[in-house]
Amino acid sequence: MPASASELVHGTAIALAGRAALIRGDSGVGKSDLVLRCLATPVSSLIPHPAQLVADDRVQIEAVGSTLIARAPPQLRGLLEVRGLGIIPMPFAEQAELVLVVDLVAPKEVERLPDPWPRTDLLGRALPRLALWPFEASAPLKVLLALHRLNLSSESTS
Repeated sequence: MPASASELVHGTAIALAGRAALIRGDSGVGKSDLVLRCLATPVSSLIPHPAQLVADDRVQIEAVGSTLIARAPPQLRGLLEVRGLGIIPMPFAEQAELVLVVDLVAPKEVERLPDPWPRTDLLGRALPRLALWPFEASAPLKVLLALHRLNLSSESTS
């Protein structure tokens, strides 16, 4: 595999403290809605950093060495589709290290106690995969808690 590769994927990405989650799912399943709720989640003892938009609808993923970087294509930077309101400008992160994939699924497909977390392959790198139903009230907190936990585990290994 080359040292650097890239791919444009259908999805939405948010970041917490410089590390990103790629949220995947079919069109209209609730990716942007989930991200909007993540962005509106206040900083707290559970989530000590604010969430930031990285990209909506399409995410450019670039492999650099062992790291994956997520960013928005230039024409979509800082834009979030809010169904019923239109395309809304948002503050955004230019890029973030991709550390988590969130697949939006039906409620019956959410594993109750995944241990260890399943993994999925993206550009030849294995990433933790979280399956969520996007309209559960706690879904935004679950995404942000997962990112926060991965940030903590990354800090403890560095």
